Amino acid sequence: MKKFFVLLVLFALPIIAYMFFASGQNNFAKLPVLTEGVNDVSEFEDFEGKSISLEDKISIVAFFGENLDDLKGNTFNLDQKILEKYYEFDDFQFLVVLPEDTRQQAENFKNEFSGISETEKWKFVFGPPEAIAATFKSFNTPHKLQGTYTPYVFIIDKDLNLRGRDDDEDFEKVYGYDSRSVAELSDKMNDDVKVILAEYRLALKKNNADRKNN
Repeated sequence: MKKFFVLLVLFALPIIAYMFFASGQNNFAKLPVLTEGVNDVSEFEDFEGKSISLEDKISIVAFFGENLDDLKGNTFNLDQKILEKYYEFDDFQFLVVLPEDTRQQAENFKNEFSGISETEKWKFVFGPPEAIAATFKSFNTPHKLQGTYTPYVFIIDKDLNLRGRDDDEDFEKVYGYDSRSVAELSDKMNDDVKVILAEYRLALKKNNADRKNN
């Protein structure tokens, strides 16, 4: 019975993984690059005064401004519809960029959510408003910051490129995803995160196969 169970798991897991990634609308196509070479966030500091980089990670980046109490709904939507599905991936991170004077708010906010989410996997970095504005500007999107806040969140790949859609049926181009909209997160963003994760995993498999053949 144990042997049968092990064989079943070994056989079923690859199929489940394939179906998970293949369920995306883009179905293994590369997620389009909309902006190349965005600014890294390594100049900012986290709670411990350390720097965090976007390089070599698939990052969901949020600019959630000064009043974090107003953003509980946005973050809850994002966590439930996107983040909790992908926390297990080592090369995936959720990064919130905030102004310096929100450190205590952010810590309270993170602690409050710790009972219903894996907040230890959220990363917060802090910097002056002008540096935040410069980072956001480098994304080169049609969206605007309201101070240091936007409800839109962005997918940045390992090479510091902003990914999104260039032929969306509703908006034509999708640079960011509205964290206030459960439908947009569930449909468009979830689909696109699947695609970019599948893209990197296929590339890794190909590289490993090439090394073995060589």
